[in-house]
Amino acid sequence: MHEHVNDPYVQQAQKEGWRSRAVFKLKEIDEKDHLLKPGMTVVDLGATPGSWCQYAVKRIQPGGRLFGLDLLEMEPLAGVDFIQGDFREQEVLEKLEAALAGRPVDLVLSDMAPNMTGIAATDSAQVMYLAELTLDFARAHLKPGGALLVKVFQGAGFMELRQAMQESFASLATRKPAASRDRSAELYLLAKQKRGA
Repeated sequence: MHEHVNDPYVQQAQKEGWRSRAVFKLKEIDEKDHLLKPGMTVVDLGATPGSWCQYAVKRIQPGGRLFGLDLLEMEPLAGVDFIQGDFREQEVLEKLEAALAGRPVDLVLSDMAPNMTGIAATDSAQVMYLAELTLDFARAHLKPGGALLVKVFQGAGFMELRQAMQESFASLATRKPAASRDRSAELYLLAKQKRGA
């Protein structure tokens, strides 16, 4: 708790009106890799509390659409279509597909994490599982040429996930933003140029 309260990113997020410090991770990656552009259709999996949505929705205007999904409730955000539910469930996917109304998805974002147990092997396996589900979702919904940014942990299954992503995308990069805590095993995999069907 002490670390959190004294975290410069937490303090900066509060000062600037962001919903969480996680915004600085997306901001740094976007500034380096130019992910977000006006007119894009973006899906944010695991969107709550919404700082990634807050940042992304501004970057995709004019003309962009942002769809956020999460198991947890999210305070409404202007310009964000939010669906509460589990994206692994058919009913939730159908709601998203109805909301998309045929718009091809340019970018899938996922900063999803399970409830952490503190047991490294368990946490790593759960994060990998979510990343694999996110990749499946991206394969099904991203347009050819689209991009995926997903949080992963280095550990069991990491190399296999990289391999699977390389099969579906022309380029793959690893990002460790400054706002990721040093002791955290979290990394982001950025896959670009989804291969055609």
